[in-house]
Amino acid sequence: MAWRGHISKNIKELRFLLCQSSPASSSARAFVEKNYKELKTLNPKLPILIRECKGVEPQLWARYGITLLKSHSSSFLFEFITA
Repeated sequence: MAWRGHISKNIKELRFLLCQSSPASSSARAFVEKNYKELKTLNPKLPILIRECKGVEPQLWARYGITLLKSHSSSFLFEFITA
């Protein structure tokens, strides 16, 4: 997908929060496993953080500037992006 190479133009940091074993986080884990290497290759200066915590609902945090931070929490988000 072409958007992957343009992420760092608008986003300053990506942070994935997910559970290592929860079924609710399975699509988030699959997304990270499938796409992390390509995202990092296409955006080498973009910090991409993966945070694992037992029992946490999968979340995607995006930092757009110094203070603007948005959270998108739902396992459906990762299923939508992957499809």
